[in-house]
Amino acid sequence: MSRAAEESNRRMLRARDAMDRSYAQPLDVAALARIAHVSEAHFSRVFRSTFGETPHRYLQRRRVERAMFLLRETDRRVTDISFEVGFNSPGTFSRTFHVIVGRSPREYRKQAVATGVPTCFTMAWARPSA
Repeated sequence: MSRAAEESNRRMLRARDAMDRSYAQPLDVAALARIAHVSEAHFSRVFRSTFGETPHRYLQRRRVERAMFLLRETDRRVTDISFEVGFNSPGTFSRTFHVIVGRSPREYRKQAVATGVPTCFTMAWARPSA
């Protein structure tokens, strides 16, 4: 791997780490591109090439993964969870959740059972594929 490719990957990882840390905060491509020290268009193109999905889709998936955990492990309202993980609208949350997971948050909660398995294993088994 060339030095330029390594540097590009490092920059994309820096931006992805920021997304992982601040998934519930409003994040836009401009802010993420600044973190990676590249233009917005270049950031979107390279991020997708590096990770296989757009920055927006990655952020949505991270938010949904966190929501899946909260739906399994807590009895909090779906609306409260949607706001906690960074969605501005419960409707958008439900629609996005259904697209990624294949069922609504309420259906997921009914079918999901909290287990004594470590969270890292549960996340790997339950990771959305879309």
